[in-house]
Amino acid sequence: MEAVRAENLFKTYGHGATEVKALLGVSMVAHAGEVVALLGPSGSGKSTLLTGLGLLNPPEKGTIDLMGERVLEDGKAFGDLAALRRSRIGFVFQKSNLIPFLSAHENVRLILALNDQMGPETYTRSQELLEYLGVGNRSRHFPEELSGGEQQRVAIARALAPAPPLILADEPTAALDSQRGRAVMELFRKVAREQGTAVVVVTHDHRTLDVFDTIYEMEDGVLSRAEKTA
Repeated sequence: MEAVRAENLFKTYGHGATEVKALLGVSMVAHAGEVVALLGPSGSGKSTLLTGLGLLNPPEKGTIDLMGERVLEDGKAFGDLAALRRSRIGFVFQKSNLIPFLSAHENVRLILALNDQMGPETYTRSQELLEYLGVGNRSRHFPEELSGGEQQRVAIARALAPAPPLILADEPTAALDSQRGRAVMELFRKVAREQGTAVVVVTHDHRTLDVFDTIYEMEDGVLSRAEKTA
């Protein structure tokens, strides 16, 4: 099943001499259970595409479908985009962006509260995810008490909390050493396989490309599918 399909996306910033065409007819698809890499130099449009797919920075033209349902067409939204983001899309960024005065447990439960899930089952869901990602014993610790790798694991647990069909990750290992970075990438593959989630990752780390099922390359706003080498 297709978790997300984007077709013929266009996005432009600025006007006249300052105009930048960030997306030029970009099309891509990510299936449930698939891990997808987006490669390309800085300024190529990768983050614009990711935030477009995440409905944070919608493109002016083109269509986006989530789980077979049209959510955006030529800048027109079908439904509440904020509600769609909260329930159907998980985000993981370069920095974990955990709330510093909340414990790991509370950071994960917060996203459930934002989706109007307030019962005792949210505690169970949070603990299960933290255990699943190998940081269950750190659930009561605050972000400053966690290593960079542990913080990203909590961030992934938070992204998974509402069971979204799609997770978008923007350079999630940039602040980690190679060993911890690879561990996080392998967690994304585990999540995709076992949770049936599609995971799309912007990355510059070519050392972890074996983790991905599909690889796209972007340059000057144009996206192409790359051949995966053994």
